[in-house]
Amino acid sequence: MPRMSKKRRLEWSFFLRQVKVGNATCDRITYNDLCRSCTHSCKQSFRVVIILCPRYYSKRRKKEDRDNGR
Repeated sequence: MPRMSKKRRLEWSFFLRQVKVGNATCDRITYNDLCRSCTHSCKQSFRVVIILCPRYYSKRRKKEDRDNGR
């Protein structure tokens, strides 16, 4: 796997997680658990605690909230 350039590493620094591979460590781009299975391109970092995504619908959410009164 090729190394990440310095410019790209700075751009993705909020998403990078150091992963130990053998005796060395490498940086891997990691998304939030809820965003991993999402098909949209608005992925958020694993460092985010609260997700504010307009496209995310929880299975526990009530149907009245989803319809917004329409």
